[in-house]
Amino acid sequence: MEISRLQKKAIKLLQDLIETQSFSSEEEGTAALLENWLQEFEIPFQRSGNNVWAVNKHFDHGKPTLLLNSHHDTVKPNSAYTRDPFAATIEDGKLYGLGSNDAGGCLVSLLATFTYFFEAQDLNFNLLFAGTAEEEINGKNGVASLLPLIPKIDVAIVGEPTLMLMAVAEKGLVVFDAKVKGTPSHAAHPNNDSAIYKCISVLDWFKNFKFEKVSESLGEVKLTVSQINAGSQHNVVPASVDLVIDVRVNDRYSNAEVAEILEKNAPVDEIIPRSLRLNSSSISMEHPLVVAGTGLGMSTYGSPTLSDQAMLSCPSLKLGPGDSTRSHSADEFIYVKEIEEGIEMYISLLQRALKK
Repeated sequence: MEISRLQKKAIKLLQDLIETQSFSSEEEGTAALLENWLQEFEIPFQRSGNNVWAVNKHFDHGKPTLLLNSHHDTVKPNSAYTRDPFAATIEDGKLYGLGSNDAGGCLVSLLATFTYFFEAQDLNFNLLFAGTAEEEINGKNGVASLLPLIPKIDVAIVGEPTLMLMAVAEKGLVVFDAKVKGTPSHAAHPNNDSAIYKCISVLDWFKNFKFEKVSESLGEVKLTVSQINAGSQHNVVPASVDLVIDVRVNDRYSNAEVAEILEKNAPVDEIIPRSLRLNSSSISMEHPLVVAGTGLGMSTYGSPTLSDQAMLSCPSLKLGPGDSTRSHSADEFIYVKEIEEGIEMYISLLQRALKK
């Protein structure tokens, strides 16, 4: 199949996706567009909720399986938009619209790549494409719900905008709710056990605490107190202060280990993780995908941002056209050239890494 034809059709599909509202958990319309593409190319597919998936024509259960995954849900447009977020317009080589960069360009590029290889008989691996839902909210009806239904995955490429640089590791996330307790009182009276004043030393502890293990690709675990809430009126000293702590976990720790360390050491009265399921992820620098990518001139890095990689237990590589700094921004866009080159680079990567 001609790559140029796939490139043109992928750009048209992205325009259709942009013009179809697909906020997280409301992706029915964009799932239908993915179905239409697969039907047009006579590719059998399955759908679970708003997740659409398909395997290559010569799928062989005796071979390892590579997942090509990206999401088709979007965040809601922010108030700073000056353009219609649902108008897919091309100006000066830029394709504008909500979800164009995050992660529509990656999605259509991976789908075009899957289609290119669909009928190939000389692969030493299986291909599985999955266009999934609810990535932006880490929802239970996204890729996590699909994993029990699809064949076992041995390795994955997760499409997110990375400027086609290879993110060989990604930080996990644990959000903690913590509480500092004190003695409530009238503000007019002395109080040597004010929960608010006790927070001065607590915040200083969180600011200076360091996890010992440093990752070669992801650096240190990043701990940030991101929210503080206390009090109901000016003349009442509250009984407690609530904190929210955002922890970005490197690949030297599991989320459970991080939780255990903070539960043991943090100078608070309570600290409870909301969830431990969004673990860090990585892939060996010796994996054929990484070796092939470096051979093509792609550089590697560790990513501080979260994606559906966190839901996968297999080695995974985050890679895609577009720039992460444009994600969730006003007047979001992706360069048309980025999509065209992304498709070419995905195809070259798989040809180099996984064909016989």
